[in-house]
Amino acid sequence: MRMIFGLVLLVGVALAGFAVYMAQGYINQTASALDKERAFRNQVGELVEVYVVSKPLKYGDPLLLEDVKKIYWQKSALPEGTFSDEAVLFPPNEERPRYVLRPMETHEPILAVKVTEPGQPAGLTGALDDGKRAFAISVDASSGVSGFVYPGNFVDVYWTGNDGLREITRLIESSVNVIAIDQTAAGATTGGAVVAQTVTVQATQEQVARLAQAQATGKLALSLVGTDTTAITEKIEVDSASLLGIVEQETVEVEAEKVCTIRNRKGGEVVEIPIPCTN
Repeated sequence: MRMIFGLVLLVGVALAGFAVYMAQGYINQTASALDKERAFRNQVGELVEVYVVSKPLKYGDPLLLEDVKKIYWQKSALPEGTFSDEAVLFPPNEERPRYVLRPMETHEPILAVKVTEPGQPAGLTGALDDGKRAFAISVDASSGVSGFVYPGNFVDVYWTGNDGLREITRLIESSVNVIAIDQTAAGATTGGAVVAQTVTVQATQEQVARLAQAQATGKLALSLVGTDTTAITEKIEVDSASLLGIVEQETVEVEAEKVCTIRNRKGGEVVEIPIPCTN
């Protein structure tokens, strides 16, 4: 009997030890997982809720409540202009929707620059900066950079015409923002090179006046500007003489030497005889 009791006690102690071992292992695993979670949280930082689109949207589509949802986003990597408040994205007192200005893919954050203000259509007015105006420039294959100018690019504008003295080509505007090509506005999908008939740029009122006058008195041509190129401020002008290296020579007029004479009659003949000039 004592042997059986001792055997049961031994088995009980073994089971208790095994249970303690298993519990210790579980506690260690839980503590390790918590440490990893804390390290991950410290690395990622704070998470915030932002609105994203729940399906692909293209230029001109209305932005509706059923097209968006909230997800958590890393606050330190949050783009500028996101929406986290439904009342800001969809004002309760505004029944007209926002419209998409740039194509967006599923789960892409909704940014203020990618949508219009509530009720504002997705036209050129939404693409214009404050105080700017839209102006259309007539182009062809050569003056429009062979169709490789797209909305969002920057271009220099050159004028070729007669200034009243000679035929010249002059840079009249530098780094002007293109907002539309024909009927394709900034943000719309663009394909390969398309030779356009009009290129619409945004400019100040003074620039619009200069461009209108230049287009009426001569021919305009565009030159595509690189992404990191700064605007040109100095005067750039070329005429035929400077292009061909023709140098105008100055003409010097030399006064003719004064000659004095007297007339002497010999019979029926009158002869002029040179004499020194007295004055």
